[in-house]
Amino acid sequence: MAGLTLDALFRRTLAEFEAADLPAEDARHLVSGVLGLTLTEMVTEAGREIDPEECAAVEAAVERRKRREPVYRILGAREFYGLDFLLSPETLEPRPDTETLVAAVLPHLNRLVEERGTVRFADLGTGTGAIAIALLKHCAGANALATDISAEALETARSNALINGVADRFECARGFWYDAVIGRYDVIVSNPPYIGSADIEGLEPEVREHDPRAALDGGADGLDAYRVIAAGAADHLSEEGLVAVEVGFDQKVVVSAIFAAAGFNLLDAVRDFGGNDRVLIFAGRDAA
Repeated sequence: MAGLTLDALFRRTLAEFEAADLPAEDARHLVSGVLGLTLTEMVTEAGREIDPEECAAVEAAVERRKRREPVYRILGAREFYGLDFLLSPETLEPRPDTETLVAAVLPHLNRLVEERGTVRFADLGTGTGAIAIALLKHCAGANALATDISAEALETARSNALINGVADRFECARGFWYDAVIGRYDVIVSNPPYIGSADIEGLEPEVREHDPRAALDGGADGLDAYRVIAAGAADHLSEEGLVAVEVGFDQKVVVSAIFAAAGFNLLDAVRDFGGNDRVLIFAGRDAA
């Protein structure tokens, strides 16, 4: 008796996702990820017979997704800025909006490399290391210090730096924001927690139950991390240094005010793919 084909397995998975009100795109990414296939191979190998072990692995993954575990948490990795990153329970899952931060900072790093031959930047609250590693991958003259409060997150970040071939320019240090930062850097980048504490419970289960709360919770008004970053930036920036942060869609004005009070001018505001203010770049008043 013939076994299940890839196409039949996918269609069965798709039907289960539709019944559970889950996105069809998730079904495609989950099946392809579990089987180690590209999306193109999902089409070209549609008639391939799936062995029982593969089928069981897909079925187990489907059940996890139906319990609202995110696809990439199930797979243990996801793509960010064209690179692959391992995930762990102590790391925020990198999201497409954060690619805006990388794209906004890269021109500044490349300019500094052209002017000085090298550039040093610090990534505060690095998590998977996605921001720092993507910047290093696309700026050969850069060196990074990546900090995080979580030892497990830093282990994941180190692994990701090795996987992506930038480990020799990627240094990790454990600490709360600037606690582990010694010396001065040309650029400080961060995607800090910026959701108000009271809003956490209203998030989708995929986020609320699977992203680490420390990477989401920005305090009562969602702005605690920005206050710390702004207050300490001048002590850790080189001359004409820059600070680049990701912000919530409605936080541009208030975060700009926090940095203004610390002696920084808004140099640039960059919108994400959805048209929301997502990245703010600040310079000291003497440099702006």
